Amino acid sequence: MNINEAQVRAIVEQVVKSIGSTNGSKDRPAAPSVDGSGVKPAPVGIGNGVFRTIGECIAATKAAQREWIALPIEKRKVAVEAIRRAGVENAEMFARQTVAETNIGRVADKIIKHHLASLKTPGFEDLDTKAWSGDGGLTIEEMAPYGVVGAVTPLTHPVPTMINNSICNLVAGNGIVFNGHPGAKRVFAQAVQIVNQYIVKAGGPANLVTTTPEPTIESANELFTHPDVRMLLVTGGGGVVKAAMGSGKKVIAAGPGNPPVVVDETADIANAAKSIVDGASFDCNVLCTAEKEIFVVDLVADELKRRMVENGAYELTTSQIEKLADYVFSGDAGCAHPVLNRAAVGKDAETLAQQIGVSVPSTTRLLIGETPNDNAFVQHEQMTSFVPIVRCSDVNQAIDRAVAAEHGFRHTFIMHSTNLDNLDRMARLCDATVFVKNGPSGAGIGNGGEGTLSFSIAGPTGEGITTPRTFTRRRRCALVDYFRIT
Repeated sequence: MNINEAQVRAIVEQVVKSIGSTNGSKDRPAAPSVDGSGVKPAPVGIGNGVFRTIGECIAATKAAQREWIALPIEKRKVAVEAIRRAGVENAEMFARQTVAETNIGRVADKIIKHHLASLKTPGFEDLDTKAWSGDGGLTIEEMAPYGVVGAVTPLTHPVPTMINNSICNLVAGNGIVFNGHPGAKRVFAQAVQIVNQYIVKAGGPANLVTTTPEPTIESANELFTHPDVRMLLVTGGGGVVKAAMGSGKKVIAAGPGNPPVVVDETADIANAAKSIVDGASFDCNVLCTAEKEIFVVDLVADELKRRMVENGAYELTTSQIEKLADYVFSGDAGCAHPVLNRAAVGKDAETLAQQIGVSVPSTTRLLIGETPNDNAFVQHEQMTSFVPIVRCSDVNQAIDRAVAAEHGFRHTFIMHSTNLDNLDRMARLCDATVFVKNGPSGAGIGNGGEGTLSFSIAGPTGEGITTPRTFTRRRRCALVDYFRIT
């Protein structure tokens, strides 16, 4: 698919205008309606890619994958384009039902996520064939599928991750079986059914994408250990990544991040403030690439806070931050770090503030406030609408603290600066998969920046931004002495 950046931006603008209300999980879903394709959203039940057990899913997808790789590439392209249409045409319904079921995030932003996953996931252009010719003959290498891939998806963006992962794997020639997050099982199963309907209508085989309506830890373990599953794709927390890594299979694992932002004294502060608020508040900060803590040089800290407030932030006092920490973090529970209160995740700024008795304007996008460097909000990934600010004596201290706070996840870093030496130092020290300079975090995954999108950024296993080629293996064919034509 040739991705048209102007088209994506136009869709985003249209979405924001059409939704109107953007203040988080208070956007309530309307009843689903028939979309423009003529395909009705199917009730969640058995059929159209949904099976009672993971074993049944795997068997069906294994058969479908064999049909899939027998199809001409041009027919496969048509089916993949149908998945893109499914994501776009049902984006609002998926978004509203996701917020209703999970009580996480903002409907308008989730609609944008569905559009981005559908339109900016790379396609067949990502695969290439290599060839060598010489005195010894002709050798070619092609990117071949693994077969059946088992995938686990997160609660924070279940359907966009499914769409992104499905496009990548079907382009690669694989079939994919999902164990969705139990907290989003209804919308996830329905989305899988709709995707199957679009694939079949486009001439592709049924059950290339499958799931079970009742995902559990046990069904995930069955997926991880089943002999017909050749590769695992895990997008989630450390626990599920660890379980997958113990399977003995090839694993593509997207793990945690704690993306820091550095703002130095040379930055365009107006742009930095707007970018941070836009990036951190998008879908109530649940993206693992979103700005989670700010390290700002003291000289410009006050101006940055002032301009952030002008762009929809609300500054909390020290005592309010302490009260918020008591709500967001529920103690160590025998762990080496505070335990995140899931009820705080993905709530809009107004709702989060209400939990500590603070009234903020309904237009507030983000809560901010100054904390010391060792504060839990700084050192531990928390997907809430509060972002801590740490004052630093100079840019070197800011960079060093940012690198330390990211804890070696090698996920995402953001920096606002016009000093090339400072940007270069940050880039070399952070060793990140995604490094965004002078823009919102989303620009690093195609939301407002150039490039493709991935909702599965594989830090723990090293692949980084996942694309169709991530899910292929190179196969070489050598013909000795013949077909050299020059």
